[in-house]
Amino acid sequence: MSQAVSSNQAISSNKVVINDEIIPAVIVYSTASGVIVDVITSTDLVERTMKLKLYGITTVRDFGDMVIMPGLVDAHVHLNEPGRTDWEGFETGTKAAASGGVTTVIDMPLNAIPPTTTVENLNIKIDAARDQCWVDVGFWGGVIPGNEDDLVPLVNNGVRGFKCFMIESGVDEFPAVKLPDLKKALGKLNGQPTIMMFHAEQEGHDHDDEKATPPAEEVPESYSTFLNSRPDQLEVNAIKTIVDVAPEYPDLKLHIVHLASAEALLLVQKARASGIKLSAETCFHYLTFHSEMIPDKATPYKCCPPIRKEDNKKSLWNALFQNDIQTVVSDHSPCTPQLKKLDAGDFVSAWGGIASVGLGLPVIWTEANKYYPDVTLLDICRWMSLNTAAQVGLQDRKGSIEVGKDADFCIFDPQQPWIFDQGQMHFKNKVSPYEGRQMNGRVMETILAGQSVYTASEGLSKEPRGKLLLNRRNN
Repeated sequence: MSQAVSSNQAISSNKVVINDEIIPAVIVYSTASGVIVDVITSTDLVERTMKLKLYGITTVRDFGDMVIMPGLVDAHVHLNEPGRTDWEGFETGTKAAASGGVTTVIDMPLNAIPPTTTVENLNIKIDAARDQCWVDVGFWGGVIPGNEDDLVPLVNNGVRGFKCFMIESGVDEFPAVKLPDLKKALGKLNGQPTIMMFHAEQEGHDHDDEKATPPAEEVPESYSTFLNSRPDQLEVNAIKTIVDVAPEYPDLKLHIVHLASAEALLLVQKARASGIKLSAETCFHYLTFHSEMIPDKATPYKCCPPIRKEDNKKSLWNALFQNDIQTVVSDHSPCTPQLKKLDAGDFVSAWGGIASVGLGLPVIWTEANKYYPDVTLLDICRWMSLNTAAQVGLQDRKGSIEVGKDADFCIFDPQQPWIFDQGQMHFKNKVSPYEGRQMNGRVMETILAGQSVYTASEGLSKEPRGKLLLNRRNN
C-alpha cells in the first residue's frame, strides 16, 4: 500500500486544458501505472490539500501560468527505419517529437525498407523500434497492389489502420493502387475495427497511366514549375473516386491524409453530409506557407501535394473551424540533404517532404496569433490531440486530460518568443523551411506516462521511455 501511495505525484497550473475549458487544476497521476488518478478543479486550498493528502502527496509541481495540455498525438510521421535510417530513425524522430510536446506518433508504412505491408514486415519494424523510442509509437499498415490478404492479419497484429497511394509514391517498394486494387482492399477491411487512409492525388479520373510533368518550357528552379505539375485537379480526382466507391463499404472509416487543395473540400463536405464515414487532415506547412512566398530554388518547401496559394491556405483554416477538416499533423517526411537538391535548387527532381515533427504547436500557435485571433489552445488541442487520438483508435488512452487516461502532458508557455534554428533540432537531417522563423510560444516540458522526457532547460531524458502501441487480437 505504501508503495502505491508513494508513486503518486501531482502537477498544477492556473491554466489546464480540461474538456472545453482552460481552468486552474491539480492533476494527480501514478508514476507506477503511468495514468491519471484524479483531476482536482476545486480552487479551495483546504479541499485541495485534503484530497492530495489522501494520495500521499505533500508537494505539487506548480507551473504557474504555463498551460498544461494533453500530450500531442501526431498521426502522420515517416520514421523510415529500417532501410532508410539515414533519412530518419526511431531515436532521432521520437526525440524531435518529445521536444515539441508530442507524446505519441504513428509511423507511416512507407519509406522504410521493407514497408509495413505484411505481418512479417511489421515485425521487422517492431524489432527496429524497440528500446529507442522517446515517445509512444504506433504503426500504420500499407495497402499496395496484391496484398489484400495481408490486411486483416495486420489488423490482428496491431496496426492502427492503413494508407495507400493513388499516385506514384516516390519509392519503388510502395506502388500506387488502381481502382481494382482499391476495391479488393476495401472489401477485406469493411467491418474491421480500422481506418483506410488515402494519399489523395490521382492522375486522371479514367485511371490512366498519364503522369503529371511540368511543361518543357518551365524551369526546374522555379516553384511554379513544381506547383503546376501537381494541380488541384489531382486531389479532386482522387477524392471523387473515394467518394464514388465509399457507399459500397459502409462499415469502414475513411480518411484523407494531408489535404492541401481547398477545391476538394466541397466533395468532402457532401460526402460527410450524406453519411459517408470520411474524415480529413491537413498539415502545419499548408496552414503556414503559401506558394507566393516560396523563392526560386527553395527546395526545402517541396512536398506532395504541394503548398498552394494564400487564398487556398485561408480556406483550409476555415475548413478547420467548420469541422470539414478534423486533424492537423506534421507529415514529417525527411530525407538526406542531397536528395533535397539544395545546391541545384531543382524542384522537379528534389525529394518531396518536409521535416517538422515536434514543431506543430509553436508553428500553429504562431500563425494563429498573427492571422486567426479566434483560435484558442482548446482548438489546437482538439485538432492535434483529441481528434488525432480518436483517428488512430487511442481515444481511451490519449488526447485529453481525464482520469484513467495516460499521464501524457505538454507544458506550454504561449508567451515565450524564440527563433527556429534547425541546427538545434533533434530530427536527423537539418533541412527545414522553418529555418530562421520567429515563433511565439515554446514547449517547456513533455511528460510521458508521468515521467519527464524533455525539458527546455535540460533537454531530453537519458533513457527512452516510449512504448510500442500494439493492440494485438487473437486470430
